[in-house]
Amino acid sequence: MARIIFFEERNFQGRSYETSSDCSDIMMHLNRVNSCRVENGCFVGFDRTSFMGNQVFLRRGEISDLQRLSSSIGILGGVMMDTIRSCRMIPMHRGLFRIKIHERENLSGQMQELMEDCESIQDSLYMHDCQSIEVLEGHWLLFEQPNFRGRMILVRPGERRNVREIANSNIMRISSLRRITDVC
Repeated sequence: MARIIFFEERNFQGRSYETSSDCSDIMMHLNRVNSCRVENGCFVGFDRTSFMGNQVFLRRGEISDLQRLSSSIGILGGVMMDTIRSCRMIPMHRGLFRIKIHERENLSGQMQELMEDCESIQDSLYMHDCQSIEVLEGHWLLFEQPNFRGRMILVRPGERRNVREIANSNIMRISSLRRITDVC
């Protein structure tokens, strides 16, 4: 069973809050989050309540200081976050991974279907941009920069007719994408 523990202070000190599912407002339980420990499973942390804002992928391991989050082992993405205000548990997916990416909004323009990670949409697929997507199977992380760097967005099965509006993330361009294949 998935389980994450958030702590108010660095180095797993102070009051704590533990969850095994989504939490739309961690601030109802703690004043702030300065460290966390993922005991089982995978989660995405958000820097705003209600699963909004910048995101960070959290898998089994410890983050003793959120100020140094982007260099910590066990995460993907490279955004600095001073706290985590909400989190979403990522269920384990067994099976194929499939995503369709579209060059324009509303699922229009050039389209590519992927079943594997893509380090650079521009170089590998010769697409100028990715403005809408259809996640057919699995959970995916979309990154602002090539090679799975920069700000990221978690996407689950379904259509997203405008990638820039997902979770108010302020991402202007999708340049790489990765399947969440970890044993969550």
